Amino acid sequence: MNNKKRQSKFTIKMQKKLIVMFLMILLVFIGLTYRLFAITRDNGEQYKKQVLSQQRYDSKTLPYRRGSILDSNGSILATSEKVYNVILDAVAISEKEEYLEPTLEALRSQLGIDTGDVRTYIAENKMVSRYKVLAKRLEYEQIEGFLAMQNEEDSLIKGIWFEEEYKRTYPGNTLACDVIGFTTSDNVGSYGLEEYYNDVLSGTPGREYGYLNNDSNLERTTIPAQDGNSIVTTIDINIQNIVEKHLKKFDEEYKDNAHEGNGSRNTGCIIMDVNSGEILAMASYPVYDLNNPRNTDSMLGMPYIDEDGKVTGEYINAENVSRLNDDSDLFYRHLNALWKNYCINDTYEPGSVSKPFTVAAGIESGSITGNEKYNCEGKLHVGDHDIKCHNIYGDGALSVAEGIERSCNVNMMYVAMATGISTFTEFQHIFNLGLKTNIDLAGEARTASLIFNENTMGPTDLATNSFGQGYNATMIQMITAFCSLINGGYYYEPHIVKKIVSPSGATVQNIEPRVLKQTISETTSAKVREMCNLVVSGENGTGHTARPAGYMIGGKTGTAETLPRGNREYVVSFMGYAPADNPQIAIYVVVDRPNVPGSIMDDAKFATRIVRSILTEVLPYKGIFMTEELSDKEREELEALQIEIMTPPVTGQEPEGEDGTPEGENPDEATEEGAEGEGGEDVQTPAEPVWKSFPIDPETGYAVDPSTGAFVDPVTGAVLGGSFEGGMSAGPEASPSPSPETQQ
Repeated sequence: MNNKKRQSKFTIKMQKKLIVMFLMILLVFIGLTYRLFAITRDNGEQYKKQVLSQQRYDSKTLPYRRGSILDSNGSILATSEKVYNVILDAVAISEKEEYLEPTLEALRSQLGIDTGDVRTYIAENKMVSRYKVLAKRLEYEQIEGFLAMQNEEDSLIKGIWFEEEYKRTYPGNTLACDVIGFTTSDNVGSYGLEEYYNDVLSGTPGREYGYLNNDSNLERTTIPAQDGNSIVTTIDINIQNIVEKHLKKFDEEYKDNAHEGNGSRNTGCIIMDVNSGEILAMASYPVYDLNNPRNTDSMLGMPYIDEDGKVTGEYINAENVSRLNDDSDLFYRHLNALWKNYCINDTYEPGSVSKPFTVAAGIESGSITGNEKYNCEGKLHVGDHDIKCHNIYGDGALSVAEGIERSCNVNMMYVAMATGISTFTEFQHIFNLGLKTNIDLAGEARTASLIFNENTMGPTDLATNSFGQGYNATMIQMITAFCSLINGGYYYEPHIVKKIVSPSGATVQNIEPRVLKQTISETTSAKVREMCNLVVSGENGTGHTARPAGYMIGGKTGTAETLPRGNREYVVSFMGYAPADNPQIAIYVVVDRPNVPGSIMDDAKFATRIVRSILTEVLPYKGIFMTEELSDKEREELEALQIEIMTPPVTGQEPEGEDGTPEGENPDEATEEGAEGEGGEDVQTPAEPVWKSFPIDPETGYAVDPSTGAFVDPVTGAVLGGSFEGGMSAGPEASPSPSPETQQ
């Protein structure tokens, strides 16, 4: 009973207190509501401007500077320059009516901005807009006059400020475009070094935080941006310029020759340090401007590609280029064809530049000694096919060295037969064919599906692979493996960046040469060098025209017919090194379908002449001394080019091989006379080659076969243009094996 009374009294008291508290809170809310109303009525515009101002200052991104790309001597290949975006603050310019006209006049006179559109925008957005981009990426020189007027005492120019960012620039424009690549509008690398080293070159954006203190003053807190690191490449800008100059010269010479279009489908060149894997120069033609990579002018002369990605036989010109602009998919398909790096991205059948690999595999495996002789009658029956030599008249009895010198297909087929399928395919893998080299560039092609293995290769495939048809490779694969053939067998990983440096210039990382494996022994390497030297110095060598004045070099020519067989279109090449006795640099030039008639397209001289022109300038620049006596004509040529003669003439003894015999002579030739070749045929030394008696065409300089009218190389006997009948069908359609034609 007492408990109930106490509980009742408590409830009444609490009710009274709650009523009082409720009334007090209600009065407070009424007071706050009135105060907010008064603020809005009396100071609303002022506070609105303060809130809007914080939209500009509350959080601002500070751009970083992307790292530079430098050549091996420190010359700038790519850099980032500070530029300015013109920003309009419509609220600020509208604070006073007197600000409008002086500001618009300054925009017109100093920055060339159309003020009619600006005036309309201000009128429509003067209460809400504080950020409108009027112009982008102006250089400081362009805004300097405006800033001077804005900073004058009592200036009425208001509501304009400049937002900083960085623009990627390439001082060389087209120079080394395939190697460097470019950046997109959001500062991300595309193609080449820009893409491969994007994370290294990119920095970290900074932030600027702002707030208004109790006195409505702006306070700032800044976290600075961290600039990206720079990379120092192995590219020598002087060598790169020489290479690109001669690729362009070739294009100018053969452009619109046999048909409309560039001087070739593609022309590529790589120069590599033999003993480190460093790329000194890499270029292909056509090129594009890195500062304007989407310019359709760079596409002129390229093959026209249809919607299915196939070459149509038409070429891009001033009339049909508009079709590209009307179709975005077609436009970017052609751009991608332009931007790709031919030296690492495109695959092709390498042709006879692969013959030194065939011989190296045979010697290193012990399958041959290198002293064997084989008889060439112009063709060899393998499986169900007669596979022709490049010289259909037959080379007769040739040693292995002479087979390399003359580029005899039959000789190489015998070597491959002696080696066997299992060992041959094993050495293709050792030479890294079918595998990426892992060069530090974006876009390298993998060719694993384009070569045979032990289980898929048959006798016919072995025969055609021996002289470089039936499988595909890339330029970087071939030259990297070739360097191992001539430097003692050491396979270096190719690389194009040698150092990463911080924004302050401190070295972050040195990228040293890496030997990945030894492909062949130093003894085998020395034998391969002797044979490749004969290609240039031998009486019947196919590479005479690659030799620069004053130097002896070694190497191998190559010609391969493209698919479909019988189309009379060829890829010609030369892969060489200098100097011949102590290789320091390797060079590889590939001309993909030179713009000449099909009757003479398969002539390696289109590549060897480019090599000669490039090495004539590069070797003296590299300080490599001359080894040969100069003729009067050569001396005049060098003086006209203003090229320094690096050494006095050498008195005329013949260069000797390692065994002391004159280079080009086989010490076992006399004792091997009449021995049996691998095919079991009697080896006989032929009389004077029949093609030596053919008349010479005065216009082209080629010999002409009187019975067929075909052009014939007067040195090697190679029939040009695949004009002779025969050849072979290389088995099932699924097989990549070719029907070989002329191989040089």
